[in-house]
Amino acid sequence: MTRLFTRSCVFLMIGIFLISSAVVPSLEAKMINTTAYLNQEVDAARGQLVSFLARDDVRGKMTALGVSPDDAANRVAALTDQEVSELQSQIDQLPAGSGVLAVLGVVLVVLIVLELVGVTNVFNRL
Repeated sequence: MTRLFTRSCVFLMIGIFLISSAVVPSLEAKMINTTAYLNQEVDAARGQLVSFLARDDVRGKMTALGVSPDDAANRVAALTDQEVSELQSQIDQLPAGSGVLAVLGVVLVVLIVLELVGVTNVFNRL
């Protein structure tokens, strides 16, 4: 009985191995040259810039400033690889949000609302 169970398990494992190895596709590694790799990075950065310009808030701000979003997209497409890299690094370094004054304003509004509701006594101590 034990021998039959062992043989069944062995054949089952062999079958699972053969089926799983037939299903998994084989991978192929190739050498790529440096320029192809760098072009992929620049293309990805250019795609990020185009998606950034396609956002509704960015398009609204550009329109408010008198810049046509289509012209901006055409200019991004006309940038050299070096200009795309520089612009991408500058966008990554810019602060997100509207700055420290906006955060302080939000905190002040929250404190005023909490004071009016009676949760805190912040302004009574001042």
